[in-house]
Amino acid sequence: MSGPRYAIYYAPAADNPLWRFGSAVLGYDAYTGVDVAFDAPLGCDATSWPQRTAEPRRYGFHATLKAPFELADGRSEGQLRAFAHQTAAGLAPVPLAGLAVTALGRFIALTPAAASGALQKLAFDIVQAFEPLRAPLSAADRERRLASPMTPAERACLEAYGYPYVGDAFRFHMTLTGSLPPEKLDGVKAALAHAHSERVPAGSVAIDRIVVFKQDDRASRFRILDSFMLGR
Repeated sequence: MSGPRYAIYYAPAADNPLWRFGSAVLGYDAYTGVDVAFDAPLGCDATSWPQRTAEPRRYGFHATLKAPFELADGRSEGQLRAFAHQTAAGLAPVPLAGLAVTALGRFIALTPAAASGALQKLAFDIVQAFEPLRAPLSAADRERRLASPMTPAERACLEAYGYPYVGDAFRFHMTLTGSLPPEKLDGVKAALAHAHSERVPAGSVAIDRIVVFKQDDRASRFRILDSFMLGR
């Protein structure tokens, strides 16, 4: 039986309007670990919105830096938290020009309004730093990953880091929906863009912390254990 999984994500502070927006869209607050009232965007069917957001709700509002992993043998949750604290202190915050509502394939997410080499480097530094704490992928997890199409470089990253979308393949995104029917994509994107512009102040966004999330078992949602400011 698999053990708990952990992930190193970016998530805004609990009092940040961006956090409140994302949590309301998903109907779940990973800081508290409880459901919150859904805030379906204007023009979207409120009755179907819980289903539209069911998959990202399992993970909480976030951007992946180090994808979910089980702890290596001999490593403890306390060691992970202490290491995250130490690692964050040695990393510099990354300012972004802003976030934009974007369609990524069949789902909607917030992505950087402009490319950032510093963000790409931060993400890969974190992937590499936490490798000693990551257990190797189980056979089932490896098989599940390999079922998706991958480039040779992505497959090499899967073997090296347990996740294919790192390094050059990394794309910072904060997921807002699950997979949508093609005919719904444009309408939902427009509705979420309008809601985002109304509820989150325009302007720069600071990637200023790493956040440790935990999933007790594969049937559970992720919740936040700790949040560590970068450079402190």
